[in-house]
Amino acid sequence: MTAAKHHVTIKGTKDGLVFVLDDTCRFSELLGELKHKLETTHQQILTGPLIHVQIKLGGRILNEADKEEIRELIGCRGNLVIQSIETDGEPPVPKAWLENHIKVIRGIVRSGQTLREDESLLLIGDVNPGGSVLSTGDIYILGSLRGMAHAGIEGDEQAVIAASHLRPTQLRIAEIVSRPPDEWGIGEAFMEFAYIRNGVMEIDTINHFHRLRPERGKG
Repeated sequence: MTAAKHHVTIKGTKDGLVFVLDDTCRFSELLGELKHKLETTHQQILTGPLIHVQIKLGGRILNEADKEEIRELIGCRGNLVIQSIETDGEPPVPKAWLENHIKVIRGIVRSGQTLREDESLLLIGDVNPGGSVLSTGDIYILGSLRGMAHAGIEGDEQAVIAASHLRPTQLRIAEIVSRPPDEWGIGEAFMEFAYIRNGVMEIDTINHFHRLRPERGKG
């Protein structure tokens, strides 16, 4: 039997422990293995004096809700004290996106704030509940969308909204408003996008995006 790939590696240092988390697997798989190791194979580290823990995410970008899940899993284990959660850096922005008039913004849209752009928008960060993002074109969010997003605000029904974690308070494309997230019929909120088909807003997983507009942005 082939040995399963380890998604969580725990290393000891003179300052404590380093948890190295695989940045290529699904986040749910990562949490599952982390929980398993803390409860079984590495349970012995949960006894004794306080141990400082550094968490290394590699190239994985997590929103605050995902980081909190990791903190809860590790931080509630008696003597483990989380010192830091670190990533190698922001994901690279594809050159084609920059050439196709997509405005790139890094940061968090907090409750009560509104971000508006007169072109397609790529936000590297989260939109918190109570925050709003508006664009005359498309909206792409490398992070969690938990506020309101309105794409195609000047009537462009070809606009789309995509996010790493899509659980908004409201989605709008042109003048069409989405159904509530619990009516989408999709389980895990993993890289989804919204678009209009036959006058109705639909939600699909991001791997089907190329079927909708394989050549959008050219010309």
